[in-house]
Amino acid sequence: MSWVDGVDAGTVPVSDRGLLYGDGVFETMTCRDGAPRFFDLHWQRLALGCERLGFAAPDRGRVLAVLRHAAATQQAAPAVLKLIVTRGSATGRGYAPPAEPQPRRIIERYAWEDDRQAAAAGVLVQFASQSLADSPRLAGLKHLNRLEQVLARAELHGSPAREALMRGSDGRIVCGTASNLFLVRAGALLTPRVDRCGVAGVMRAVVLREAPLQGWSVREAEVMPCDLAGADELFLTNARIGIWPVVALGGWRTDSPGPVTLALQAHLDKLRE
Repeated sequence: MSWVDGVDAGTVPVSDRGLLYGDGVFETMTCRDGAPRFFDLHWQRLALGCERLGFAAPDRGRVLAVLRHAAATQQAAPAVLKLIVTRGSATGRGYAPPAEPQPRRIIERYAWEDDRQAAAAGVLVQFASQSLADSPRLAGLKHLNRLEQVLARAELHGSPAREALMRGSDGRIVCGTASNLFLVRAGALLTPRVDRCGVAGVMRAVVLREAPLQGWSVREAEVMPCDLAGADELFLTNARIGIWPVVALGGWRTDSPGPVTLALQAHLDKLRE
């Protein structure tokens, strides 16, 4: 199910710059009880992305109204909503953006995927050979250029791993293809910086906000693969999965999800905003 500029539609013009050049941003949200979760955080990142790319963000109220309509479809069953904002249609050939762009809003609704087994038992993760190129101006954003993630995700074909962890050009850990990583050491949380590349996930932001309120310290830092050896627990976050405990990554192994991971998982599951 999809809506384009607020209208029920399944197509966009072939001249759309999101299709031609990946010229746009997107957000993926979960919906419960007919409303998108953590909408304010999603909106902040989307608005920042539009600002960095140099075009105006769409009207917040109009976007939220369509998201709520999409969320309420099919008796407000749990769902995943994807909001895409492109610069709009190209007015000529070439990369140069139009002087007066008309951004386009695309919203898609997907059925909910049952990942309770992964959330309860934990997942296997592997390192991707595909790395992320440094691009500080785009770092943290969910822009439409996802080829690095596509190539890294393709490496999982035939593997029992549920996610591929990506590194920067210097070997530092950045994030997963669609997630962020947290390490737990002696009750303190650590997550890789995403100031040079990677995505600053919404659930990552929620953990950074909520962990101190629950009594755990948390900080962002440069993380190398060798740093995993000292971790008591590892977990992944994103807006769709919430928290997935990691039970294996490289040479790091554990028999079961750890207590901090499980406590945060239970705490975040109760939150709506």
